[in-house]
Amino acid sequence: MRYALICHDKPDHQEVRKANREAHLAYVEDTGVVEMAGPLLSESKEMCGSLVILSVGTPAEARAWAEADPYARAGLFEDVTVMPWKKVIG
Repeated sequence: MRYALICHDKPDHQEVRKANREAHLAYVEDTGVVEMAGPLLSESKEMCGSLVILSVGTPAEARAWAEADPYARAGLFEDVTVMPWKKVIG
């Protein structure tokens, strides 16, 4: 099953994002469950969140992945939504 993680950064947390980017990308690579991902952008094209599509078995696994993400552990996110997601195009 696929799950979408929609993560919104806390205001003024660009430095937290930058400081933890390498660890976040290593986590994505090491866990092997991310099908696609990328930053959400503000109107001014600044990174302000993340969209991550996971391939895991349960919502609990998706939430556990999200909680263990170095971005989340560093306190970057204001909120994270976990939702089932169905791929239709692409």
